[in-house]
Amino acid sequence: MKAFGPGSRSRRAILLPERRGVLLGALLLLTLCAAGTVLVEGFASANNLRSVLLLAAFLGLAALGQTAVALVGALDLSIPFVIGASNILLAWLFATELPALVCIGLIALLGAAIGALNAVLGYRLQGQSLIVTLGVGFAVVGAAQIFTTLGSEYSGTVFSQVPAWFANLASISGRTFGLPLPPLVLIWALVACSAIFVINRTRRGREIHAIGGNRAAAARLSISEFRVWLSVHVLSGLMAAFTGMLLLGFSGGGFVGVGDAYLFTTVAAVVVGGTSLLGGHGGYGATVIGVLVLQVLTSLLVGLGLDYAAQQTVFGLLILPMVALYARTPHVRTQI
Repeated sequence: MKAFGPGSRSRRAILLPERRGVLLGALLLLTLCAAGTVLVEGFASANNLRSVLLLAAFLGLAALGQTAVALVGALDLSIPFVIGASNILLAWLFATELPALVCIGLIALLGAAIGALNAVLGYRLQGQSLIVTLGVGFAVVGAAQIFTTLGSEYSGTVFSQVPAWFANLASISGRTFGLPLPPLVLIWALVACSAIFVINRTRRGREIHAIGGNRAAAARLSISEFRVWLSVHVLSGLMAAFTGMLLLGFSGGGFVGVGDAYLFTTVAAVVVGGTSLLGGHGGYGATVIGVLVLQVLTSLLVGLGLDYAAQQTVFGLLILPMVALYARTPHVRTQI
């Protein structure tokens, strides 16, 4: 238990690479902001800032689950499919006579159930969680698409009346306490602060790091690997479901492919933030920096007139050196 002590040398040594990652990410973010302000007219305007923060909030919520899963040494590739399934299923439910809050609660339960399924299958098939979550994701989004299009000529698209209060949460024109700021941005800020506190300052967070860092040592400390594994995957399913639902408020219509853009951007945000995909090191604060870097970079590239293919090329050129840099830290070399 000594390693969990607040003043232990081992804990301070572990945190050094993470702080380095956050620092590098912050410097990259500041550089991108400065470059955008100089190169793109209107980049620093209030409208563009509001747009960047709103789109970052969607990615940030989805990346919270990916961060938690990565900390135990796994990846959740079902996230984009759960986002798409939640999006069209909520649109379908809004067209029924069920109260809006009941509809939202049902989709949240579905997301948690999918996360639990990923946890059970991934835990039983150790080392295959990436393929397992991908397979579960394909099955979920396919089933959702079949269910919502029975007797309809439309495939993958569902139109319904989204409640005004729900649309305001994620609308670019949404207001928070009368201010021209979408409520989702404030929600993300509160979620981020809570997640950072739990992961960095509580026993549950230390258990997550312990499982990802050394499962054998964690077992000797009586930490239940399955319980931790289950909790992070359920969180991932929940956050993906909430992201899909909030995207419905943003667009006004359900679309099964709305989560496609999140297939690897959640992983990219985790990597750019410096969280180890091998588990045990990192945190959500670093992912927040990664999310902002990706979103500011996207805004900059769009402002410069680059098409989607060129944007993907730049993302790849950004991720490769970041991974190479983090892989040189001692904790990653020893895990490999």
